Amino acid sequence: MGMDLGLVVVVLCAVAAGCEGDEALGASFVFGDSLVDAGNNNYLPSLSKADLRPNGIDFAASGGQPTGRFTNGRTIADIIGELLGQTNYAQPFLAPNTTGSVILNGVNYASGGAGILNGTGKIFVNRLGMDVQIDYFNITRRQMDGLLGKAKARRFLWKKAIFSITIGSNDFLNNYLLPFFSVGERLIESPDGFVNHLITSLRSQLIRLYSLDARKIVVSNVGPVGCIPYQKTINRVKENECVSLPNLLAVRYNAQLRDLLAELNDNLPGARFVLANVYDLVMELITNHRSYGFKTASYACCGNGGQYQGIIPCGPLSSMCEDRAGYVFWDPYHPSEAANLFLAKYIVDGDSKYISPMNLRRLLQL
Repeated sequence: MGMDLGLVVVVLCAVAAGCEGDEALGASFVFGDSLVDAGNNNYLPSLSKADLRPNGIDFAASGGQPTGRFTNGRTIADIIGELLGQTNYAQPFLAPNTTGSVILNGVNYASGGAGILNGTGKIFVNRLGMDVQIDYFNITRRQMDGLLGKAKARRFLWKKAIFSITIGSNDFLNNYLLPFFSVGERLIESPDGFVNHLITSLRSQLIRLYSLDARKIVVSNVGPVGCIPYQKTINRVKENECVSLPNLLAVRYNAQLRDLLAELNDNLPGARFVLANVYDLVMELITNHRSYGFKTASYACCGNGGQYQGIIPCGPLSSMCEDRAGYVFWDPYHPSEAANLFLAKYIVDGDSKYISPMNLRRLLQL
């Protein structure tokens, strides 16, 4: 199901008289964590990497070779770009060939292990936190002035660029909830205090992006992190159960995120902040996975250890399922390409239950 989509988009572009590098199609500027990392961590001395097989085994553009994407194929950001008619994936900022007019297709700043807070993910040694990702966009922003001229660059960003932000899971999983490392963190800060800290930090980051001419900004809330194979395995829950504390924290954060985006829409002239309700969307997929054609929403396709193959990340020595499209989860943490395709369709064309106040197709047309 997933592989033909990219071909269809390319063929449509060819029929429509070549949209290669066409500014009319817009650009994707992608910020976030390993859910949308397109290979930035390949260029960092980091413990969070997806540069070994079988990661990328179904990624058509690389012929099945790993690219640094933490899934078997395309990330949700890749698929959203395709569904919106873009012929090129946003390239990793750290890749040496992400220069010149290539940046007009958009750039991907996301980094496995990244969080809203600078301290998040420090167990991975190196990762690009959200503040650093915005620093890097600032470099791209100046390059765009050089390519297009200041007035045209600003107009391009206001009208043609979609900024997507997928971050926050690691602030819980690899910071507040981390066994051993986070005991001090939890003594100092209550769950509510920690969530407030995240929202305050994200507010200043989003305002900074706005000040750099981001106008169409989609922010994903935190998914049900208590349902990933890693959490289910280490907490030894039943197959149809999720771990309650991580999900409770996500729900608290998500409620405040909704209020934050509404506040920014009211107070920042011309801003269009859109909320992607990934939590409810993933919950819908997990709860009713069979009706959407999935075999399991508990087991990792590629991984080892414990009941749900949820302890050891995917790598050359991991066991791997045969039917990759039948698994909601590719590895202990990340969705499969088939799940990403399901999620992306709702975010691009869905209704206000999952994407509000408008979907991304409408947002791009504004």
